[in-house]
Amino acid sequence: MDRENLNIQWYPGHMTKTRRQMEEDLKLVDAVCEILDARIPYSSRNPDIASICGNKPRMVILNRTDLADPAETKRWAEWFRAQGLAAIQTDCKSKKGVSAFQPAVRELLAEKLQRYRDKGQVGRSLRVMVVGIPNVGKSTFINQVSGRKGAKAENRPGVTRGKQWVSVDKELLLLDTPGILWPKFEDPRVGMMLAYTGAVKDGVLDVEELACHLIEMLWQRYPQNLKERYKMDCPADAPGWELLEELGRRRGFRISGGDVDLERAAKVLLDEYRGCKIGRFTLEGPEVYEVTE
Repeated sequence: MDRENLNIQWYPGHMTKTRRQMEEDLKLVDAVCEILDARIPYSSRNPDIASICGNKPRMVILNRTDLADPAETKRWAEWFRAQGLAAIQTDCKSKKGVSAFQPAVRELLAEKLQRYRDKGQVGRSLRVMVVGIPNVGKSTFINQVSGRKGAKAENRPGVTRGKQWVSVDKELLLLDTPGILWPKFEDPRVGMMLAYTGAVKDGVLDVEELACHLIEMLWQRYPQNLKERYKMDCPADAPGWELLEELGRRRGFRISGGDVDLERAAKVLLDEYRGCKIGRFTLEGPEVYEVTE
């Protein structure tokens, strides 16, 4: 399958406006926190964020750890820390890891807090901009940290559109920003990863093509899960179309004439992957940086 055919060029106008607004708002904050999808930490990073943030202190949140491979999430957290970034792991559904955020912010900005104390400005609020691409759980994270519904949260990309300040406590304010994608995915693999998780709206890519790539990847990385879920029995090097057809055959998805309904099989695979019904998967490891950079 030709991954080049799946390359995405999708940059809505409001995202261009958002980038300009973020660059302006950066003057108002002390640090920047980027929310990542723990299933695809590389692909869910916006490479524009580094240039936007400049020298501002930064941290990353590996969110949705309940959907990701725990061992791989740990490895990613260690990798980010080795790059000099603060990193914590969260699952906003259970609130696991959320309580680590405030201490991590204060540690990240310890020097600034000391300067405030030296000037007698005890209690002065820290301000943190929270950024992330669409559908990584950014608004849900903010709601959990603040303990109230201060930001819209829906499981679809592009919900947060305007700038919102959310108070965590008397000494910490969060600036929620709309999710933005970047102008071009230089690596078509990144576009596919975002489509798998729903960060790119369904319909941008052909569902059968997308499912073929996903099932082939899962078969290579987590074959036992597919065998248990779908009772599949295919060669280790089976191509995506063969795997998807096997899934449809095992589930009894047929169309007139007896052929396998590949579209239905594709939709089921994507829905069950996103719903974590097949297993907790991480689709890329830190080694991806060695390949792409």
